[in-house]
Amino acid sequence: MSLLEHLAITTKSVTPEQVILTMPVTKQHQQPFGVLHGGLNAVLIETACSLGANQQLTEPNTHAVGVDLQVNHLKAVTSGIVTCIAKPNHIGRTLQVWEASIYNDRHELTSIGRCTLTRISTKK
Repeated sequence: MSLLEHLAITTKSVTPEQVILTMPVTKQHQQPFGVLHGGLNAVLIETACSLGANQQLTEPNTHAVGVDLQVNHLKAVTSGIVTCIAKPNHIGRTLQVWEASIYNDRHELTSIGRCTLTRISTKK
């Protein structure tokens, strides 16, 4: 089972211009005080940005992987479904910078993040 399956993260849309993911907020996703664990915001943001960054690559045997991640938690979430929307800020030959926003069921902004990704070769 992958991390995305374990956390019930669903891919709604993946294009080179935008990625949308959703995740339910259940007891499994909460930290001890009953709110969504901040690390899961980071997982959503880096996953969405990575999926989009890989859509930008055209060379065979290359993949985009995160090298820096910044996340700000703006509003606590205790239940419902969160939606992460990621969009590119910079697409370079080696580096990409993507930004993502996470919203709760009421379309309130709950977290923002920026992910820098680099292109690596996976040729053996």
